[in-house]
Amino acid sequence: MKIVYMLLLLLLAPVASGQWIEDANIETLIRKGIHDTYNMKFESADESFREVARAYPEHPTGEFFLAMVEWWRILIDLDDESRDKRFVSMLDNVIDLCDKRLKRNSNDMAGLFFKGGAIGFKGRLLASRKSWVKAATTGRDALPVVMDAAEIAPRNADLAFGTGIYDYYAAVLPDRYPVLKPLMLFLPTGDKELGIKALKHAAENGRYANYEAMYFLLQVYYSMENKPSSALTYARKLQETFPENPVFHRYLGRTYIKLGNWERAARVFADISGRVAAGKRGYSANMQREAEYYLGYNAMLTRNFNDAMKHLVECDRLSRSLDDEPSGFMIMANLRMGQVHDLMKQRNYAVRQYDKVLRMPDFKRSRDLAGKYKKAGYSM
Repeated sequence: MKIVYMLLLLLLAPVASGQWIEDANIETLIRKGIHDTYNMKFESADESFREVARAYPEHPTGEFFLAMVEWWRILIDLDDESRDKRFVSMLDNVIDLCDKRLKRNSNDMAGLFFKGGAIGFKGRLLASRKSWVKAATTGRDALPVVMDAAEIAPRNADLAFGTGIYDYYAAVLPDRYPVLKPLMLFLPTGDKELGIKALKHAAENGRYANYEAMYFLLQVYYSMENKPSSALTYARKLQETFPENPVFHRYLGRTYIKLGNWERAARVFADISGRVAAGKRGYSANMQREAEYYLGYNAMLTRNFNDAMKHLVECDRLSRSLDDEPSGFMIMANLRMGQVHDLMKQRNYAVRQYDKVLRMPDFKRSRDLAGKYKKAGYSM
C-alpha cells in the first residue's frame, strides 16, 4: 500500500503543479504583482501581469491576476459600482481561456483551477452587492470545477482555498440566510471545521492563494465566529506584510476594538486618519468617518471631552455628506454627543442630541438608549 501511495503521489505531482507556469522569470513577476496588488500599487501590478499574459497568451494566469487587481480596486471602495462590468468581462475572458484548455484536456489543472477561481470571484462580487441568491448560484456553478481539480490533486494547498471556502460557507450561511436553504438541498453538505482547516492549510502552504486565505480567515474569525483574538493574528500578519493596504489596516483597528483594547485601536485609527489626510490610495472619506467615531468614543472613555466632541462632530459632518439615509455611524455619533454633553453637565445640549437620535432610524437600540438618557441623563 505504501508503494501504491508513493506512485500515486509521483503521478499527481506534475498534474498538481500544472496550474502554474514553471518559469523562474514568470514566477518572479507573479510574486511581485501579487505583493504590489495588496500594497495598492495597482499600476505596477498591472504591468507585471500584462507581461505574464504576453509571454503566455494561452495560459489563464496573467489574465486571472489582472482581474484580481481589478477586484482590489473595487474592494477599497465597495460603494462605487462603476468597475463591476469591466471586472465581470475580465473574468469571462479568463473562463474562455480555461474552456479552450479544458476542451483539449478535461483534466487540465490550469483550466480547472483558474475557471473555478474566476467563477468564485463572480460570486464574491455578487455577495458584496448583497445578491445572496445569485452569489450562491454562482458558487454552485464553481463547485464542480473546484471539486474536479481537488480530486485530481487532493494535496494541493491552493485548491484547499476554494474547497475551504465552500465547506465553511455551505455550513454556516443557510442558517444566517434561510433563503439559501433550497439551493443547498442538491449540493454537498458543508463542514465548518473542515473548511477552517482547509483555509489554514492554504494560508500556511499555498503558493499564491496564501494571502487570500489569510484574509478569509480574518473575516471568518472577526465577523462569523466572533473570535477576535484569532482574527488579530491574521490582521497583524497581513497589515505588517502589506502596510499600505487600507482594508487590512481597518480590520486591525476594528479587531482591537472587539478585544476592548481602545489604546491600540486609537493609535491605529489615528494613523488611518493621517493617511486619509495624506491622500493615500484607498483611505477614503468612509474610513475617515469611521476613524473619527472611534477616536471620539475613545476620548469620551478617557474623559477627554473636548477632543471627544471634536471627533464626533466631524463624524456627523462626514456622515451627512456620505449618507442618503442616516447610517449607524451618524446615529451613534449623535448619541455619543448627547452622552458627552451630559458628562460635561450641559443638560440642555444633551437633550437636543437625544431628540435628534429619536428622530432617526433605530440602530442597535439607539432609540431606547436616547429615550432613557433623555429622561434620566447619562453617566459613566
